Amino acid sequence: MSKDRNRETLHLRGARSFLQGRFESAARESFDDGWTPEEREQTELKTEVAIERARSILSHNDSPDVGFDRSINPYRGCEHGCVYCVLGDTPVLMADGSVRPIADVRPGDLLYGTARDGWYRRYVKSRVLAHWSVIKPAYRITLEDGTTLVAGPDHRFLTERGWKYVTGAQQGIGRRAHLTRANKLMGVGAFVAGPTRNHDYRLGYLCGIVRGDGHLGVEALLRVQDYLEQWQIRTRHFVSQRATAGRRLMHAIGAQSRPSVDEIRMLIEWPMMPSREWAAGFLAGIYDAEGSYSEGCLRICNTDRVIIEWIERCLTELGFRYALEPIPRASGKPIVCLRVLGGLREHLRFFHGTDPAIVRKRDITGQAVKSEAKLGVVSVEPVGKAMRLYDITTETEDFIANGVVSHNCYARPSHSYLELSPGLDFETKLFAKTNAAELLRETLAKQGYAPQPIALGANTDCYQPIERKFRITRQILEVLAECEHPVTLVTKSALVERDLDILAPMAEKNLVKVFVSIGTLDRELARKLEPRAASPQRRLDILKALSGAGVPCGVMVAALIPALNDKTLEQVLEAAAAAGAQEAGYIIMRLPHELKELFKEWLAVHYPQRAEHVISIVRQVRGGRDNDPRFGTRMSGTGNYAELIEKRFDLACRRYGLNDHGAARQPAGLDCSRFRPPARSGQMTLF
Repeated sequence: MSKDRNRETLHLRGARSFLQGRFESAARESFDDGWTPEEREQTELKTEVAIERARSILSHNDSPDVGFDRSINPYRGCEHGCVYCVLGDTPVLMADGSVRPIADVRPGDLLYGTARDGWYRRYVKSRVLAHWSVIKPAYRITLEDGTTLVAGPDHRFLTERGWKYVTGAQQGIGRRAHLTRANKLMGVGAFVAGPTRNHDYRLGYLCGIVRGDGHLGVEALLRVQDYLEQWQIRTRHFVSQRATAGRRLMHAIGAQSRPSVDEIRMLIEWPMMPSREWAAGFLAGIYDAEGSYSEGCLRICNTDRVIIEWIERCLTELGFRYALEPIPRASGKPIVCLRVLGGLREHLRFFHGTDPAIVRKRDITGQAVKSEAKLGVVSVEPVGKAMRLYDITTETEDFIANGVVSHNCYARPSHSYLELSPGLDFETKLFAKTNAAELLRETLAKQGYAPQPIALGANTDCYQPIERKFRITRQILEVLAECEHPVTLVTKSALVERDLDILAPMAEKNLVKVFVSIGTLDRELARKLEPRAASPQRRLDILKALSGAGVPCGVMVAALIPALNDKTLEQVLEAAAAAGAQEAGYIIMRLPHELKELFKEWLAVHYPQRAEHVISIVRQVRGGRDNDPRFGTRMSGTGNYAELIEKRFDLACRRYGLNDHGAARQPAGLDCSRFRPPARSGQMTLF
C-alpha cells in the first residue's frame, strides 16, 4: 500500500464509507490463537473497556429461529470482530416533568419513555444510557396541530400503526414502513415554552405559596427563599415536624423580623391588573401549596372563595378549561376543587407553562399514551442541507421528543446508538457487565423461577480477549455450576479451555454443551473476516480439548457467505467431526441495519471483482433484499441457493455422523431437573 493510500485510510472509521479499523488486521495478545507471527500485522489496535452496571442480565427470546429462550451477554461489543437522530433543540420530557433540549441530555439522566401494559403503552421513567450526535441530511415533519420536528431520514416515530421511519428509502435498504399523510403520531403534541421567571412571575408565585398555606416540599421552600432573597428578605430554614411513627418529616421557613413579615404581606397583595407572568406564577405557587396529581387528574383545592376566584381567573387567562367540584364537609367551609380538563396534553401544558417546583406533583408515570391531540402527518419535507442531529439510548429504547414518542435502539448495530461505529468501535470500545454474576444469582433465587437452558454469549462472544481480565463469563459459570443449571455456549476463542475445570464436571451431570464457530478452514480468508479471533485450526483444537474432557460439543458453520466461504462447508463439517464434534448447525449470512453497508465496503476492499456476484446471491436468498428479518427464514434464507445449502449440509452431517440421533453418541437434551436455587443474599438456611 502506498503512503498516500495509507494516509487516506487513517482518518476513516467503522461504518458506511468509513473503512478504517474494521478491515485492518490487528496485533494479537500473548496467548496461542493459532496464527503464525508472519500472519500477524504489526499495527496494534487498542481496546477500550467501560464498566457497565447492568440492571438485568437474563434476556428472553421468542424467535422461532434460534434454539434457546434465554440468554446472557456478559459484554457489549466484541474484540473478535443506525443512527436515529433529531435536531439538538428538540425538547425531551424529563422524569421531573420538565423539558430539556436533547443536545443537553446526558447519560445517567432520567426521562420518560414508554412500556406496554395491557392494552396501552404507558409512560414510565427511563435512564439515559448514551448520547451522541452526527451530521446528516435532515427532514422536517409537520403535524396537524402545528408541531414540527426535524429528524434524520432513518429516525422512527410511534404511530397508530406502529413504528414508522421518517422516509421510505435509504441507500442499500430499499422501501420500508415510513411516515405518510395517513399516519397519526402518538403522544400529546408540542410542548409549550416555560414561563419567564421575571418580577411578576416571582410575585405571583409568592402570592400562591403564602396564601395557599399548605405543607410544602423542600423544592418549593428553596424557591421561596431564593425569591425573597431578591427583595433582601432573609428567612430561616428549619424542621417544623420531625419524622415519627405516622408522621412525616416537614420543613418550613420563617422571616426573622417584623418588618420582613410586613414586606412579605405587601408582596403578596392581589394585583389590580395581573399579567400573564403573574398568573403563571400564582398557579405554580398555589399548585405547590394546594394542588395534587393522581390517576390522571390535576386538581387545586381550597376553601377560601377569594382564592378560588383568583385560581379561576388565572386559569382562564392562560386558556385552561376546568371544572368545579365542591366537596361538602361536616363542619367549616366546603372544599372546592378545580380540576383541569383536557387530559395529559393539558396537564403537561399546565406543568410546563406554569413551572411548579415540587417534582412529585408532576409525576405522570402510568398514564396511557393516548390523546385527542391532532397529530396527523401533514408533510415530510427535506430541509435541504445536512445538519447536526442528536440522539440518545435509553433503557426503554424510546423517549418523548416534543410531545411524540420517538424510538432509539440497541452485536454491531447496537454500537451505533452509543455514538460508536458498528465497525471499528464494536471491536475496540467495549462494555463489561461486571455485576452479571450478581444479577444472575438474584434472578435464579427468585421464587417461582423455572430453569431452562441459558445461552451464554448469544449476541457477542463470551470468551473474547477482555474475558482474561474481567472473568465475567467464568463467574457466571460458577453460579450456574453451583445451582446445577444447564447452559450452552458458542465461541470462537481458545479461552474456553481455561474453564474446563468447571465445564467438565457440569458435563458429567448433562448440564452443558459448547459450540465452536468455524466459518472456513481457509486461513487467508479467516484472517480477513475475523482478524482478532483464533485461527480455524486452533478452533479445531478447541473441539478436541472439549471432547477429550467429556464436554459435549458441536460446530456452528457461520456465517456462510455465498460465493465466498460456502464451498468449504463440507470440509469444515468433516474436520469438526474428526475433532470430536457431535452436532452441527449453520447460518447463512444476515445483513441487518448498518451491517449491509459495512459488508459491502469490506467486499469492495478485499474482493472487488467478486463483490457484485456475492451481493446478487445474498439478495436471491433474502427475497430480493439485502436482509430478510422475517421469523422462520431469516437464518436459513429462501430460494434455490438456500435449498441447495440445506441439502449439502444434511448430506455432509449424515456422512460424518453429525446430528445423528440414532448413533451411540446421540446428543442428549440438557438436564433441568437438577436445578437448585441459590441462597438469597443474607438469608440463612433452616437445615
